[in-house]
Amino acid sequence: MPTPETTATRHDQHGRYAQVHSVADIHRNLAIVQARIQAACIRVGRDPAQVRLLPVSKTQPDAVVRLAYAAGLRMLGENKPQEALRKWEASQDLSGLHWSVIGHLQTNKAKLVARCAAEFQALDSLRVAEALERRLQAEGRALDVLVQVNTSGEASKYGLEPADVPAFMQALPAFSALRVRGLMTLAMFSSEAERVRQCFIRLRTLREQLRQSVPDGIALDELSMGMSGDFEIAIEEGASVVRVGQALFGARAVPDSHYWPGEAPAHA
Repeated sequence: MPTPETTATRHDQHGRYAQVHSVADIHRNLAIVQARIQAACIRVGRDPAQVRLLPVSKTQPDAVVRLAYAAGLRMLGENKPQEALRKWEASQDLSGLHWSVIGHLQTNKAKLVARCAAEFQALDSLRVAEALERRLQAEGRALDVLVQVNTSGEASKYGLEPADVPAFMQALPAFSALRVRGLMTLAMFSSEAERVRQCFIRLRTLREQLRQSVPDGIALDELSMGMSGDFEIAIEEGASVVRVGQALFGARAVPDSHYWPGEAPAHA
């Protein structure tokens, strides 16, 4: 069994996972992913129940959403708010299915998230917070949110710089419709496991620092970090949510760079 120090990334499998065609396919992949989660938890003495698996259905067709629901999944993640809204509308007959928007949000798309999302994991500006607050108040509802932090230092990644997060947190109680639950990050897409691990360590360390001064009403229980190629490392460093797409549903028909032109890549 590998130790935390020797856990490797699986980025070399990106784009190679077999596409699912049945509920049995999803059950098989779920079992594999859950075994990986359990093994990572055992290595560092964590309870697997502390880790929430967020299946990411971005770019997958509606048929796969229905297979996922039939397999027992009740929350799915989407990068693009317009795709989340479309799938939400197309799945109104699936009772109890909820959507988490995990990708960058422009203020003019806030109304889509306010309408269809149960969770938003990429809050990274006061302009977006203001737009969401306005739309949520109009909808008469609140929204669980995570603050996205750029822990890799890459210009291609969205998220606040770690040094800017404390002041940002101090401003969030003004938005009563936003229920702040924690932090999210995207690690660098690298085969060098130690460079990936450092991104997760930075988020965990930041959370520990923030707990000394976070305003009342702001929770920091969630650390959303880790995707198909690196979630074991994220779990070893304290992830409470892992966002897994391809390892569950198969490779996408198009690369992220095609599907999100001009936006930061997001490998789930």
